[in-house]
Amino acid sequence: MAETQQQVSIEKELRKSYLEYSLSVIIGRAIPDARDGLKPVHRRILYAQYELSNAYNRPHKKSARIVGDVIGKYHPHGDSAVYDALVRMAQDFSMRDPLVDGQGNFGSIDGDAPAAMRYTEVRMSRLAQEFLNDIDKNTVDFRPNYDNTLQEPAVMPTKVPNLLLNGSSGIAVGMATNIPPHNLGELCEALLYLLDNPQCGVDDLMDFVKGPDFPTRGFVYAGKGLYDAYHTGRGTVKVRGRVEIEDRKKGAQAIIIREIPFGLNKSSLVEKIAALVNDRKIDGVSDLRDESDRKGIRVVIDLKRGTIPDLVVNALYKFTPLETSFGINMLAVVDNRPQLLTLKTALACFVDHRREVVIRRTRYDLEKAEARAHILEGLRIAIDNIDEVVALIRASANPDEARAALMARFELSELQARAILDMRLQRLTGLQRDELMAEYKDLLQKIQFYKSVLDNAEVLRGELKKEITELRDTFATPRRTEVLREALNSIDIEDLIPDDEMVITLSRRGYMKRTALENYQQQKRGGKGIAALHTSEDDYVQEFLTTTNHQYLCLFTNKGRMHQLKVHQVPEGSRTAKGVHINNLLPLEEGEWVTTVLALREFAEDKFFLFITKRGMVKRSSASLYARCRKTGLMAVGLREDDELVVVRSIRDNSHIVLVTADGFAIRFACQDVRSMGRVATGVKGIALRRHDAVVAGVILKDVDQTTEIMSISANGFGKRTSVKLYRVQSRGGKGIINFKVTAKTGHVVGAMPVRDNDGLILLTSTNKVVRIGVEDVRSKGRATMGVMLVRLDEGARVVGFDRVDEGGQTGRDVSEDMDDAPAMAEHPAADGSTPQAPQSEPGDGEN
Repeated sequence: MAETQQQVSIEKELRKSYLEYSLSVIIGRAIPDARDGLKPVHRRILYAQYELSNAYNRPHKKSARIVGDVIGKYHPHGDSAVYDALVRMAQDFSMRDPLVDGQGNFGSIDGDAPAAMRYTEVRMSRLAQEFLNDIDKNTVDFRPNYDNTLQEPAVMPTKVPNLLLNGSSGIAVGMATNIPPHNLGELCEALLYLLDNPQCGVDDLMDFVKGPDFPTRGFVYAGKGLYDAYHTGRGTVKVRGRVEIEDRKKGAQAIIIREIPFGLNKSSLVEKIAALVNDRKIDGVSDLRDESDRKGIRVVIDLKRGTIPDLVVNALYKFTPLETSFGINMLAVVDNRPQLLTLKTALACFVDHRREVVIRRTRYDLEKAEARAHILEGLRIAIDNIDEVVALIRASANPDEARAALMARFELSELQARAILDMRLQRLTGLQRDELMAEYKDLLQKIQFYKSVLDNAEVLRGELKKEITELRDTFATPRRTEVLREALNSIDIEDLIPDDEMVITLSRRGYMKRTALENYQQQKRGGKGIAALHTSEDDYVQEFLTTTNHQYLCLFTNKGRMHQLKVHQVPEGSRTAKGVHINNLLPLEEGEWVTTVLALREFAEDKFFLFITKRGMVKRSSASLYARCRKTGLMAVGLREDDELVVVRSIRDNSHIVLVTADGFAIRFACQDVRSMGRVATGVKGIALRRHDAVVAGVILKDVDQTTEIMSISANGFGKRTSVKLYRVQSRGGKGIINFKVTAKTGHVVGAMPVRDNDGLILLTSTNKVVRIGVEDVRSKGRATMGVMLVRLDEGARVVGFDRVDEGGQTGRDVSEDMDDAPAMAEHPAADGSTPQAPQSEPGDGEN
């Protein structure tokens, strides 16, 4: 017989064969199914245990027995591959909720190998049983095994959202998956919300699913990487271990590592730390030892006396895997194709799968119930006509004749007639008849319920919600990994930067810098001052405040927006340096400038911001509303077309507010008169302004302290302090009373603030001179006076701003410690860029 030959293009053959191989690896080996979250090897292990009755309430079986069945029946690969997968399913440091209950040595977090499979024993965990419930009710499709001799499930009819619960990782051909584990309780809450709100977005689901929940605990940063991962399927999150600082004898301290990032080998971490100590990249360590036991991880790092623990902790996070990145890649198989999933699509795939399982299970139960009800209907007829049935059967020559006679006489089916012939005489007793009728009624109710599930989408949704709720109540456990909203690496810089007192300056044209407070020496009243910074002829300092390196700077613009910076993020400059333009630090729009800068240590819910606008509007909002600021800033207050934000103050509920205008008027009212509003609200009227007048300052009186005085300063360097007792409380929205006698000599009022005798003042002039004096050097006077000269101004110069400094060394701008210590109002440019001038007071102006 002649041998036949066929020409084949090697390029086409290689392409075809490689594509088939790639598909096999993707679908049949490395990528999990989006419905049950299992790879084929895990699915086959669970099904083999199910067939062996290796359930959670049965005795353990040797791992070798399970591995043998999996290899021989379903998974034609090496035993080590199957056993490695089985071991991982039993490790509580690898799986958030293990699916296998192991007995024996299954390895450790130090990377120790597990015992051989002939020594270890396993059984399904209780949670794993939920993967296989109702598998015998035609709930999923089965397919032939590798040699077509047996059937295996194509997917599990699981009640558990395992794809996100335990996550998955795998490398296929040209693609990979890396899904982190999550908390079952959070997933169940998200599923319930998704069932009630199918049109919801990923952001809505993120209110329930806070982030990954790793079995090794630790911290995870829920920043942009997590946002991208849940919205697009890809993102990177920072994962960090937990450390504690313990005090030892004789003033020594130790760092204790309690939790480590997911997937990290603890032994390799200890070796890495030891190597860094030997290489002197981590200083101050006297001893390193691993004291971990069955109760948990405990790696002890003893520190030398005098070592700052935070610096060592920062070095650990920087140089060791104690802080690492977890790249999320939510790739799974959907309809036999690999697909990148978002948080919503991952949950939706499970919901769709579960809906199909419930429908198929209900159809199966309905068929069984209807078949049984059909039999019971025949038995009921027989019992109701028992004498005639008995007579008919006795008169029949054989069973076939009796069956035919019963079918003809009572219009029964063959199944009903056969059931009557097979019925025992004991079923004729009263008790048995009652049980039969009760079973029949129960079946009719079940049949009605099954039909409602299949016909009514709301009933079906209720069944799904019931199952998810039961799953949550039975198996959900508290979250292990703590989710952080602030950047994990924010502490690295601050711990290396001393929390020194600083002066922040912002010029009218937007040049900003920070300078150490110690560069400014206190002077006597009336001194000439020293240069604060060098600016161009048409520029001068607009904002001048004292703070510390670790505080937040809240920068409010004339358009009502707020931006955030840490003080140390502002470039440091010398006392006379010009600084960096604000546009290099903030994304400001055209025609937008910073009007107020506040220093804040924390954003507390019980503390409030008071917004004051040029047209006399005021608004009070909780500081917590402004804690999370985007890089592009956020809207801080709603403004009308003819208005702009002038100043922002920090207040408490028991405070009083004093609004000060350029024409020398003021109004005092209680903070409670301004109700708390949302972040973008416009506010309410604080003062009824006279023509051409404008609000220039807001004074906050904490605890209504009658010993406090109000320091008012004019543009031409005049100032006075007046007791708050002279400012009577009025209703919000009035015209106010005289606060300062404004004349051509004094110039308009540029600001006001609460002061005490032991305070110090820093004044800035338009020629960039700084004068530092004590408050006790300024006489206390009445409201309708012009005060005394505080600073000798150069020709054409004026005071543009001032601030308070406690003589004890504490600054007056730490809002977190004293929210009512409001900074001075700096003179702001008008909308056209010019400086507003105060109108002259007319004779006879008095109280209103």
